[in-house]
Amino acid sequence: MSFSDPIGDMIARIRNGQMRSHNKIEMPASTFKGQILDVLKKEGYITNYFLDEKDKKKKNFSIELKYISGSPVINNIERISKPGRRIYASADSMPKIQNGLGIAIVSTPRGVMSDVDARKEHVGGEIICKVF
Repeated sequence: MSFSDPIGDMIARIRNGQMRSHNKIEMPASTFKGQILDVLKKEGYITNYFLDEKDKKKKNFSIELKYISGSPVINNIERISKPGRRIYASADSMPKIQNGLGIAIVSTPRGVMSDVDARKEHVGGEIICKVF
């Protein structure tokens, strides 16, 4: 099955899984999705993720969602830059999500990172999504 927006599909699966209080969700794997999941894990929004290589042709990510006292850690995850409209920001104009309580995931020339790391390294890039 082909998707026009695989990152949007990943975000929707995470959002839907947490609304239904699932402990684990699965989705097709890609390198870019893995980099986004690395940022989510590093920032503490998901517990862990694994690459399932059961089938040689199809690789899937198995993502363990994180909850605190029964409520999901991710209150809102929203796609910013879409295939039809890309949103870019410089290091100086990087948005603060919920006054610094959330993060924006940014694709920079130095890799995928959070907005805080992008400001520290003084690089801009495409704002993929915001999480809080």
